[in-house]
Amino acid sequence: MGNDKFTWVIKNFSSLQSKAIVSDIFVIGGCKWCLMAYSKGHLDANYLSLYLVVADFQTLPCGWRRHTRFRLTVVNQLSDEHSQRRDAELWLHQKLPRYGFQDMLLLTKLNAKEGGFLVNDEVKIVVEVDVLQVIGKLEVSEESQPLKRIKLKHNGASVKESIDVNGFQVLPSQVESVKRIFERHPDMASEFRAKNQHLRTSCINLLLNIIETLCQSLQDFSIDDLIQAKKALTYLKDSGFKVDWLERKLEEVKTQRIEEQLCKTRLQELEEELNVSKQKCSDIEALLEKEKTKVLAAARAPPLTLDDVV
Repeated sequence: MGNDKFTWVIKNFSSLQSKAIVSDIFVIGGCKWCLMAYSKGHLDANYLSLYLVVADFQTLPCGWRRHTRFRLTVVNQLSDEHSQRRDAELWLHQKLPRYGFQDMLLLTKLNAKEGGFLVNDEVKIVVEVDVLQVIGKLEVSEESQPLKRIKLKHNGASVKESIDVNGFQVLPSQVESVKRIFERHPDMASEFRAKNQHLRTSCINLLLNIIETLCQSLQDFSIDDLIQAKKALTYLKDSGFKVDWLERKLEEVKTQRIEEQLCKTRLQELEEELNVSKQKCSDIEALLEKEKTKVLAAARAPPLTLDDVV
């Protein structure tokens, strides 16, 4: 395999509640990808299931295809030679936007004490991807994408009045939301050291914007919106905010969004299969009617006469 790889560390693995979890989106070969794991198994509860997913397949142009060779590795953190590896090479497309292995690793083996796969309640996964051929335009450059600014607008009005909430100047319309956040997460900004009030206000507005994004219906935002929200959240964490609670919720929403897209694709596939089946039934019904007509015509034929026989 090539050197294009992505490492995903799943933390608190033994306490995961969601059926499926999704990694951050990463770019290899000019294409956006993510990993999807089922910590309790996808179709078999005895295994860890693991898949490579085309992250933005729902927004790609009709007819896109990617010839891809990849390797999934569940890393044995004590001995690499005992790591679990699976390889695949195939074309991914609209009807097959993800591929992987439902039986990637036995959970008994993964959870074994001193086994090396689960260390400090963390599972380490590495994916190596070779994009051999792409039909359809590449979505992104592999260079780092700049962080988009997320601005909170207030009906175009200039801000003239602000209220202090836990050391942050916020708009009157934001007071209740900010108070509720600090009530539930009182130490959220305990390590945030910035004194500049403009910077403090910008950070709290950024936090509110992320929450506002997550409160929209799934149809109102894209995977790219979640990418930008993730980057904004990383900026807040680097600035000293304790927002693990928001990071977990963002991961849940991202998983739901990708699951929704996969379900829509599967629904379209089933509808197409149903239409094909209906057409086959229609053809069979037409053939049946034709045969019935022949049978009735034969039944109505007059009996043979002596002259007909001799």
